[in-house]
Amino acid sequence: MRTDAMNFYRLNRVFQQAGYYETAQLKDLLVRMKTQIKHGGLIALSGMIGSGKTVTLRRLREELAKENQVIVCRSLTLQKERVGLDSLMLALHYDLNLNKDYRAPSFSKERWVRELCDLILKKNKPVALFIDEAHDLSRNTLKGLKRLLEVIAEDGGRIAVVLAGHPRLRNEIRQSAMEEIAFRTHFFELDGAIHSRREYIEWLLNECSEQEIEPNQILEPDAIDLLAERLITPLQINQHLTMALEAGHSADECPVSAGTVQSVLSTNLGDWEATLTRLGYDDKSIGTLLEIKPAEIRAFFKGRLDVARAGQIQAQLKAVVGLPVK
Repeated sequence: MRTDAMNFYRLNRVFQQAGYYETAQLKDLLVRMKTQIKHGGLIALSGMIGSGKTVTLRRLREELAKENQVIVCRSLTLQKERVGLDSLMLALHYDLNLNKDYRAPSFSKERWVRELCDLILKKNKPVALFIDEAHDLSRNTLKGLKRLLEVIAEDGGRIAVVLAGHPRLRNEIRQSAMEEIAFRTHFFELDGAIHSRREYIEWLLNECSEQEIEPNQILEPDAIDLLAERLITPLQINQHLTMALEAGHSADECPVSAGTVQSVLSTNLGDWEATLTRLGYDDKSIGTLLEIKPAEIRAFFKGRLDVARAGQIQAQLKAVVGLPVK
């Protein structure tokens, strides 16, 4: 947010620095996930873009580390579509090995797996490997993870692999070709729609403004209601709230009116392309899943297909992809 707008509304930090907004639903989610992590196995956390997956994972790792009952490991590789089982095993070796100068061994993979099993057994605690952006992992990598968990369990160790990604991750794991993975995965969903969006907006304003400033001094009640009605995820709210305050400052308006908020709201918030994008799908991934050329998917988004063909694609998206779109 521009500094002049922040000063105008007496804000002392940007909304991205507000901290962790913990609801009863999020508390319950963390409790259930921690319980499952201690039991081990494959765990999938799905949430639409902007729903707060990264922040929630960070909070979960912090709580696990504080409780000191689970050893937390992370995969830091950025290009998940290129990540294989070897890379994920290397992440485990790095985080479990007390030698900070650890280097990947040059001996056989068989011995590498055996050393990993021994290392986990010696720790005498459950191990949790966190993999963010897991929707980009290949099917072979997911199957390899499943087999690795089985080998470690057979050897007496306990490990959980926490896969976090867009709803595309959940949908793809549940495809018939991935049945052996789906039946062994414990699914958790981070509902991107804040249950109390008005309260979230007021919390943001309270956290980021000077102590004596009330939310209604920054935005009119109708303006807050409009944001809460039209927006879904925390990311959407943060972005549009910032745009509304910048527009309000330009108009010398304090508090910001509903009319100003309306002027900055995106017109395509609820259309097909925006909805699918929030759920992790682009034209390429949709085309691959439905066996349709990406060019036709783009034509579908732009409304250039005839009614019959557009209807067929809509039906496929609902039946095959399983998305909550209309």
